[in-house]
Amino acid sequence: MMLFIASVAGFSFASIALATPFHLNTRQNASSPCALVSASAAAQTAAAVPTVPAQLAYDCITSVPFNKSAALSLLDAIVPYFRWQSTTAFLKDPPEEYIEKIQDAVDVWGGLESIKSKVEGSSYANEFEFGWALYRLLQSTHDGHFVFIPDVIGTVFNWARPIPLVSVSEDGKALPKPYVYPDVLASSLGNASFTPSAISTINGQNAKEYLENWAQYGSLQDRDALYNNVFYELAVVSLGPSGAGMGSFTGGGRGRWVSTNRQFLCQLDLILTIPTKVYPGPTTELGFENGTTTTYNNYAKVLVSFAGVTDGESLYKKCTPAPGYPPPIFKESHNLIGGYYLEGDYSDVAVLSVPSFVSLDSAEIPFQQVSEQFLAAARAAGKKKLIVDVSANGGGTILQGYDLYKQLFPALIGYAAGDRFRAFESTNIIGKKFSNVAEGLPRVLETSNDTLLELEYDVVSSVFNYQTDMTTDGKNFPDWPAKFGPVHQHGDNYTNLFRWNLSDILTPLNSGGIYVHGYSNITNSTQPFPAKDVVVVTDGYCASTCTIFSELMRQRAGVKYISLGGRSKPGITQAVGGVKGTNNFPWDYIQYLAQYTVTNISTAAEGAELNATELGQYWSNVPFDRMAIGSAINVNFRDGIRDGDDTNTPLQFVYEPADCRILYTKEMTVDVTAIWKAVADSAWGATNRCVAGDLGGYGKRELRRGFREKRWEDRALERRMEVWRRGLSVKDYPLDVFTDPRQTLNGNGIMYP
Repeated sequence: MMLFIASVAGFSFASIALATPFHLNTRQNASSPCALVSASAAAQTAAAVPTVPAQLAYDCITSVPFNKSAALSLLDAIVPYFRWQSTTAFLKDPPEEYIEKIQDAVDVWGGLESIKSKVEGSSYANEFEFGWALYRLLQSTHDGHFVFIPDVIGTVFNWARPIPLVSVSEDGKALPKPYVYPDVLASSLGNASFTPSAISTINGQNAKEYLENWAQYGSLQDRDALYNNVFYELAVVSLGPSGAGMGSFTGGGRGRWVSTNRQFLCQLDLILTIPTKVYPGPTTELGFENGTTTTYNNYAKVLVSFAGVTDGESLYKKCTPAPGYPPPIFKESHNLIGGYYLEGDYSDVAVLSVPSFVSLDSAEIPFQQVSEQFLAAARAAGKKKLIVDVSANGGGTILQGYDLYKQLFPALIGYAAGDRFRAFESTNIIGKKFSNVAEGLPRVLETSNDTLLELEYDVVSSVFNYQTDMTTDGKNFPDWPAKFGPVHQHGDNYTNLFRWNLSDILTPLNSGGIYVHGYSNITNSTQPFPAKDVVVVTDGYCASTCTIFSELMRQRAGVKYISLGGRSKPGITQAVGGVKGTNNFPWDYIQYLAQYTVTNISTAAEGAELNATELGQYWSNVPFDRMAIGSAINVNFRDGIRDGDDTNTPLQFVYEPADCRILYTKEMTVDVTAIWKAVADSAWGATNRCVAGDLGGYGKRELRRGFREKRWEDRALERRMEVWRRGLSVKDYPLDVFTDPRQTLNGNGIMYP
């Protein structure tokens, strides 16, 4: 296997030291596509990320010759990891409502065989064509936990367009239309002498159809959530370079990056969307309703020139700006969670913005503390209503989702669904061995004995130790077979259902250091708001841990959900549009589990026997050599099964409409409080902004209107908000936000674009 150290003029690939079987052949004349890329990138000495025309990058990457033997080696090496994907049987044969309202069926194993057949027949014209087929197989499942990005697809180039779009309704009732965001921004802030015109065509195609088709390249499952993800959104931009950028139309993509620290391998659960892998063509032509047209040159970001950089400026060493967000009452320094008050007629409304459950290893406790402090402050300040905004929330630390729910509803049961995973040879062998070893170890949080602490991390607190979890009726499993099953259903084998033991003394090992409210050492909590005075709003991006939180909020607390935006179609939309699996596993963690079982907790004789089983198939590093630099390889390990669902259908395949749908307006793309006020009006006010569904079950009332005696805190807030709005400027809204691949993101769930 050759090293990817091609001597492209102006690049230094040697520092990457990436072993890969594909190779950019640069021993060509100076006018070859790759040579031209090399020369162009080398000349951009001041650019952090060199860029080249999209067509040139495409011509270069498609000149990489197809390597049949390497392709076959890769396909053979990924099979063991595909077995860990929990949903393949349901993807092949999903419920009728899923096909009707969400996505088509996908035969993962059949698709893999089809790709292998084409490889064996040398039917792929180049390496990119093969890599694209493999990438699309996983992406077409619309499961943000099921991800593999081949090197040829994600290592060298990412595609981008130079202009972000928004989709807005003129009056909040008319169906939304796409607009160029800088036009809307200038018009909204009074700096434009023209009226923005809606986009009618893109590259000669009806704009609505083009954007709906483009949206399907994302990894969310709901089509309206996918459509929202195409556009610029304040909640996403608030996450800065750690978020999805300016929407998938521009080439934005957000997902996860997981370190080899075992602590984070189990605790993180979030969505992955990487639309930047899709080649958008050399140009994009926008046709407008006023009869004008504009053509933009698409480009590609040349990633390999800085893939080895380790000292780049880190987003997490400074406070991230959040354009369009008002002054916070409390805020986590990376905008992962923040508390806000509304003013004037809405002064009895508090807003908890949670665009992510993802945290740095140093931010888990601050994340929890912000919600604690804000909810207590809001109650003390006399706030009567609470909006929880989970827009842009792709998931994160699993137990942070449980914890926030228990902060809001401490007296309610802490579960709404059970978990399960595929029951097959690998999971059974690992479970037997881990459980056997754990039976001889104490279940204590030992911090003074490094050897014992390591075993607690690796074995005792593992899901493969039957003592870690509980049955769905709150009892302990007596042994590993009682947990493992297997239970045969829908043509596959699964474990018995189980739940997190939230009272477990080892909870901090799976949560980044926190305990869950209502359990262990955090038992004194007061419910801050009645359920009827709480509403959740989402853009549909809600996925992974966000779906766990939402299942608890809706099924246990009965909280109403509002969905924003969606396609230019009438009717209700889903509030939770991302992957609803309850835990993803990185492939390197799966490999670690197998190898650890063979070498670390087995005798030499036992290890030899285990190597003759499936566990002997996890030694190859080919999948990791062939993955895109900085990307993650994941499977959905656990399904969530709703309590009371006798069909045991994974939540991923359950359609669930929101209670109310509100359309974005132009104002909402500039000032996030416009969203929150529309939510407050619809939930508790006199004006119903719902274009589908309604929140009438809450009992509407007038918000605070007209003149009244104001507390000094209210008057101070109004002054701050007035100053903030007066100071809004076009320059405050970044139009160049891309996920930053130079950051060292140990466990915070962020992935390169």
